[in-house]
Amino acid sequence: MTLPQHLTVRGPEDILGFIPHSLGYWPADSLVAMTLHGKRLGATLRLDLPGPEKLADPRHYARSVRDYLLADQGSDAALLVFFTNDGWTDLPRTYTGLLAALQAVLGTAGMPVREAWYVGDSYWRDAYCTDPSCCPLPGRPIDDIRDSMLNAEMVFRGSSVGPAPDDQTQPARSVSAEDTAAMLAAEAAWSTDLEPRRRSRAQFNALLAFWEGLIAAPQGNALSCDPLPDDAPAGGSLSGDAFPSQLPPDLALPAPSQAFLRASLQVPAWRDAVLVMAAAGFPAALAGAEQFGIFDAGCVLAPVVPPAIAQPAAALPAAGLPGTGLIVPPVSLPDSVPDGASGVPGYGEVLLGLEPDMPDWSRLHRLDRVLEQLSLWGGQAAAAALTGRGWISWCRGRGSYAAAFLGKALEEEEGYRLAELMLELLRRGTLCGWAARKDAAWRKFDSDAAWG
Repeated sequence: MTLPQHLTVRGPEDILGFIPHSLGYWPADSLVAMTLHGKRLGATLRLDLPGPEKLADPRHYARSVRDYLLADQGSDAALLVFFTNDGWTDLPRTYTGLLAALQAVLGTAGMPVREAWYVGDSYWRDAYCTDPSCCPLPGRPIDDIRDSMLNAEMVFRGSSVGPAPDDQTQPARSVSAEDTAAMLAAEAAWSTDLEPRRRSRAQFNALLAFWEGLIAAPQGNALSCDPLPDDAPAGGSLSGDAFPSQLPPDLALPAPSQAFLRASLQVPAWRDAVLVMAAAGFPAALAGAEQFGIFDAGCVLAPVVPPAIAQPAAALPAAGLPGTGLIVPPVSLPDSVPDGASGVPGYGEVLLGLEPDMPDWSRLHRLDRVLEQLSLWGGQAAAAALTGRGWISWCRGRGSYAAAFLGKALEEEEGYRLAELMLELLRRGTLCGWAARKDAAWRKFDSDAAWG
């Protein structure tokens, strides 16, 4: 991540104070590595600290760190931070061998370790300093970091540090058993209507047009997920609106629409098409569906979608998801991919972040907000929504968040295949193609900062 508006890093307290803003949370039991481009901060990487077996021979772990950091092309040095309360206040230090291995491996790769620190709950210290006159044990107070000028500036500019990824996957609010039963009943009704239309091209187009209305750039009073910064905490009351963090009640997504969207996510081909469309556009979603042969020309049932004008949800009064304004703006999608169309990426290329050159991050942001709401009610549809959020986090290069969302998806639906495949990519250390390219990578902040 890069710092906004040319903020200056004056010392280690500023760097250490920036890391939680970059990650979105205060890490624990973690190694955080940051690349440098001259005096400018580059990418931020967080990994779990290794256990005793890996610490006995940390070279493989160090090579994994190197491989991740090499994705930030042009970096010429690295900073290391050990976020832990264990093994650094007394000599010999637990992570001395790991630090030496990282120095050797990163130095050979052209990214010498310029500085390293230990950070605990109460104290922090320079990892290289052993002189008690300037670096007395146990270290300097952690308030030096929390009160740093850069941290204060980041807060002033609207950045915030939220809970850890595992905590963020938990519902922001609880729903009653009555509300949940009503939502699942409505979802089941939509599933009954959609089941015979799984292979209908007309239903596919109508379904994606409905999703497109949610994630397209907002116009007028159409649904908008833009005002909320990405790191803002979720909140609000279920009885007030369906998108409490972002939308006033009169633009709330009504319960029938939520039930419809949840039902659609239970069809894998439609779920994948939604993800592809958000990142690469409708032509890519349609071309992939045609390639996989999901359409049957003999399926001529008229498509079904919720009404575009939201009415009070009388069938779900307890769920409290009212809305009287325009929810889904009218969207017209082509019936087919134009003959001779070129440059339309396939599903595999999109889902791995290899194409297009850069996804539409604003659309993925809005999709993430919609999926957040759809995951509230649990079940297989929640597993699909959480997997989608995990994929978006992986595309952003936020592996910790991705793993947390995918793990939660498997709690909702054991054996959910796409979540299992995504977790395997994470275990192998596979980076999303967009996250591995600086020109395409998602950025929480917009411009660079100089150190010194």
